[in-house]
Amino acid sequence: MIRPESPGDVEAIHALTAAAFQRAPHTSHTEHLIVDALRAAGQLAVSLVEERQGAVVGHVAVSPVTVSDGTRHWFGLGPISVLPGYQGLGVGSGLMRAALQRLRDQGAGGCVLLGEPAFYGRFGFRAVPNLLLPGVPPEYFQALAFNGRVPHGEVSYHEAFDVRPPEAENHTR
Repeated sequence: MIRPESPGDVEAIHALTAAAFQRAPHTSHTEHLIVDALRAAGQLAVSLVEERQGAVVGHVAVSPVTVSDGTRHWFGLGPISVLPGYQGLGVGSGLMRAALQRLRDQGAGGCVLLGEPAFYGRFGFRAVPNLLLPGVPPEYFQALAFNGRVPHGEVSYHEAFDVRPPEAENHTR
């Protein structure tokens, strides 16, 4: 069952997001902190969970992004998290489809994400030459336009994506 997150899901989302990215390559291991910071800042435009047998096993976060050309109503999808024991069972795909439908229903212009082209291409995402996220390989930054118009420029995510783990803060003092 996929549904919007509720206040009682916050701890489960934090734990499952940390677990989902624990062994993942190309991660800063701050995804759980990013979701918490987006929630605290009121920037979760879409936050869905998948529940199986009464337990939250997957989560997807969607937040607004800024595009340097002034295009409005575009969003960034991620993090998307699935408990390790449920990965490969369609949880992530179901959450993706549900989140994209929510965005369409809300009148969004489109969505961007940073991820594996082979996986996200099946949902219609593709790298767009004139839409960039500085500092990442362009083939991994992908877009999906809902209205046919893809913006041009640099994309900025909310400052919550710059969050650092508390232990990193202690090492800098």
